[in-house]
Amino acid sequence: MGKDLNIAMLLDFYGELLTKKQEEALNLYYNEDLSLAEIAEPLGITRQGVRDTIKRGEKQLYDLEEKLGLAKRFRDVKSEVFEIQEMFNEVREYVDSFIHSARLSEATKKISDRLSSVSDKL
Repeated sequence: MGKDLNIAMLLDFYGELLTKKQEEALNLYYNEDLSLAEIAEPLGITRQGVRDTIKRGEKQLYDLEEKLGLAKRFRDVKSEVFEIQEMFNEVREYVDSFIHSARLSEATKKISDRLSSVSDKL
């Protein structure tokens, strides 16, 4: 049984809506990386029972995501926040460059004024 790591995120969003056994089995399988046999013992069911529990839980998680879309919205907002952070960093670099440029211009003006006053004295 291949692991769909998207399930771990869906479990964070919808895990409490599953049965306790489904939530525990999915958590142990996806978040704790236990095998079906390792999960079967503490749950008191067979390896096949664990597999069936996980499959039913996965289906319910996908159904909930299809209906509610919370994980997709979260990913979309997270992506937008990342994009805003990148834009902010660009603006900050521009402002820092502008401030640096303004300070440099001010410093060169002071130097020029001093040079002029010195040359006037000569």
